[in-house]
Amino acid sequence: MDRKLFVPVSKEDLAQRNISQLDFVFVSGDAYVDHPSFAAALLCRLLESHGYSCGIIPQPDWKDVEAFKVLGQPRLAFLVSGGAMDSMVSNYTANNKPRSSDAYAHGGVAGKRADRAVIQYVQKIKQAYKGVPVLIGGIEASLRRTSHYDYWSNTVKHSILLDSKADLLMYGMGEHSIIQIADLLASGVPAREIKGVKGTCWFTGKESELPADAIRLPNYTEVSKNTPESKELFARSYLIQEQNTDSINAKVLVEPAETRFVVQEPPSDPLTTEEFDAIYELPFTRTWHPMYDGKAENGKTGVPAIEEVKFSLASCRGCFGACSFCAITFHQGRRIQARSYESLLKEAKLMTADKDFKGYIHDVGGPTANFRRDACDKQAKAGACPNRDCLGSDPCPNVKVDHTEYVELLRKLRQVPGVKKVFIRSGIRFDYLMMDKDKTFFEELCKYHISGQLKVAPEHVSNNVLKLMRKSNHELYEEFAREYKKTNEKLGLKQYLVPYYIAGHPGAGLKEAIDVALYLKKTGFVPDQVQDFYPTPGSLATCMYYTELNPHKEGPDGRLEKVYVAKGGHERRLQRALLQFNKRENAGLVKEALQTAGRSDLIKVLLSK
Repeated sequence: MDRKLFVPVSKEDLAQRNISQLDFVFVSGDAYVDHPSFAAALLCRLLESHGYSCGIIPQPDWKDVEAFKVLGQPRLAFLVSGGAMDSMVSNYTANNKPRSSDAYAHGGVAGKRADRAVIQYVQKIKQAYKGVPVLIGGIEASLRRTSHYDYWSNTVKHSILLDSKADLLMYGMGEHSIIQIADLLASGVPAREIKGVKGTCWFTGKESELPADAIRLPNYTEVSKNTPESKELFARSYLIQEQNTDSINAKVLVEPAETRFVVQEPPSDPLTTEEFDAIYELPFTRTWHPMYDGKAENGKTGVPAIEEVKFSLASCRGCFGACSFCAITFHQGRRIQARSYESLLKEAKLMTADKDFKGYIHDVGGPTANFRRDACDKQAKAGACPNRDCLGSDPCPNVKVDHTEYVELLRKLRQVPGVKKVFIRSGIRFDYLMMDKDKTFFEELCKYHISGQLKVAPEHVSNNVLKLMRKSNHELYEEFAREYKKTNEKLGLKQYLVPYYIAGHPGAGLKEAIDVALYLKKTGFVPDQVQDFYPTPGSLATCMYYTELNPHKEGPDGRLEKVYVAKGGHERRLQRALLQFNKRENAGLVKEALQTAGRSDLIKVLLSK
């Protein structure tokens, strides 16, 4: 494909376009794929649509300062992102072992992005160009914007804004804030003087510059000491931050750190449907850059991450499910943003013209596929409730359950000429589905939108653990499973459920893992894959993992309630083995786990064929 159709990545590209100096250079931890699912492409296309010139340096060699000079010094600023995933999550498994591949790299080859990529990239840019403004954003910056527990070093780290020495941090999805910041920079406002922009964090050494109405978080020095007292402070700080993630009702937060203060402005406003549509209709080529047509070190071409999204439709953003182990609330918020039928149909028709399209739309969804509108009418005016979950083990009675719009969208997509089948592969929130008295979506889901099996995430069978996960209770999952079976029998279809489970989540010990194993034995389903709990920045479960406290629950003495946490690789392996007790290689671990838990009576039960 013609390189001129892509955002520039080389000096040759700049020469072809007669660009002597770019306004922005975007340094990304991902390979460059020109598709709206990739932040570098989306934000650069958005900036271009507002008249700014942009270039991308994808996956630069972080050991070589020259790699950051390939597009020259930008007129306004460097933009830095670690990529679609936190670089440490991208590079290491939950057991802290190096990953063997990276879907966001050329050919899927591992090792192409730096550990702690945002910090590494900013340091090299500052070496390359003294005094150049550097703005950081993306998942890695967003979820590390204040003091955070870092699993890989087992320490509490500063805001990444301070550790990276960047000039400004953009958190969340960034479309609103990046344009506002670009306009301020273009008008001559220095990056370090930009304050008051929603969805940003800035820092100062002067207390006199702090907003008068800001909420003061505990000092970094106090939350990072690794003592029982500091862990309680960390948990209480997390709770304040969690309560201030809505653009309507959030307050400015200030976190002292030694002699400086990190100031977090309230989150950006959600995109309107018109804005969401317009962004996804920018002139993306929807494929990887031609530089990846050649063979990678492993002999493969292209960028594997495009495979799942190329023929998928992003219908929505945000999630009011707020699972404890997920940081979507911290990054995208609980308010739902949705694209219009017209925009999604237009994109579906574009797909059918692609030579590689086989008639199958792989997904129509987002963080939760069956959310298309806010949880209740109140949210549009007052924002998401800071102290009330919408779903979970105690669903809010004000939740408005309605799949009508989603059903209509799916029906329209099925009618697009050239489309054979429309799948739903992003998560279905089955508790929300079960709350719907109208079974139209349930029936059409089974009839049209799965092929043989539906993947769902009950996550556990212990209601105590599920409550900590902010998931519905186990009895509701069993009710859903019965309804699913009954619906498929009614339709004359043989289709199955594939449930996902997490091992080692806070609150889960060997007893709870045994409960899952016995349930799996009883139902005759033992999963091929089990997710080890991964303490990634920004989630409630990670806060519980580090502090061994529940920020949402105080005891009679006013102290936060303790939570059992499986720490250390060995117990985590025992829990995982229990959930996969049928694997021959796990027999020794299963036996050890049962003996440790005082349940030797179950050895024959679980290990017998």
